[in-house]
Amino acid sequence: MSATSATSVKLEPDVKERLQRLADARHRKPHWLMREAIGQYVEREEKRQAFYDDARKAWEEYQATGLHVTGEEVEAWLTELEAGNDVEPPKCHR
Repeated sequence: MSATSATSVKLEPDVKERLQRLADARHRKPHWLMREAIGQYVEREEKRQAFYDDARKAWEEYQATGLHVTGEEVEAWLTELEAGNDVEPPKCHR
């Protein structure tokens, strides 16, 4: 088992009550629910950050090279894939 460390979280009284109700309904401790919620939030936000990082990198690459595909080219490619045709993606161009 990996080591853990304690962290204090201050909650509004109404949130604390709601958390306790959920914990009771799920036969869990509020601590477990908070760990689950924080873990899911961190995972989701890491994925969101990776998406933003990829988008920024793609934009910078486009600005440097001018290479792109049009929306129409992508739409035509996706239509072919949807029809079951195994086609190559459109080539980037200027």
